[in-house]
Amino acid sequence: MISIQPVEYEQKTILRNLLELYKYDFSEFDPEDDINANGLYEYKYVDHYFTEAERFAFFIKVEEKLAGFALVRCIGENEQNEKIYLMAEFFVMKKYRKLKCGQTAAFELFNMFNGVWKVAEMETNVPAQKFWRKTIERYTHGSYKEIREADWDGPIQMFSSVRKAE
Repeated sequence: MISIQPVEYEQKTILRNLLELYKYDFSEFDPEDDINANGLYEYKYVDHYFTEAERFAFFIKVEEKLAGFALVRCIGENEQNEKIYLMAEFFVMKKYRKLKCGQTAAFELFNMFNGVWKVAEMETNVPAQKFWRKTIERYTHGSYKEIREADWDGPIQMFSSVRKAE
């Protein structure tokens, strides 16, 4: 069973540890990012997810075992007063990637946050682009658009989510 669970403050160290694995995996796509003198990547925004109301951290679990995490931000509202959400970071450990773990977690997150979503990938991160295009295509049944923004080097998928009836 695949599930997502909010990260509690007491679990911040666990999230910080998973972020190190994520940043290591991601380092092949971001040559600017490097470890510090202590041998750590250090994700500088981790504390913000426990102090800012518009940031949300989740663990992704498979059979109650940690499989990854997702960091979601509300970045404002559009002209129709719909909230705009950004998938800030998303990570599934390699051993869980073939189980549709990422897709299942993404669908659940999209359903949790009703509004407009933006999912951005770096130009160099082709595997992430393939994953998100396929996942968002399935979630929206093709009803999304891909945009570019001046402050981001890569594609951004944009779509609306609607909470599914329980």
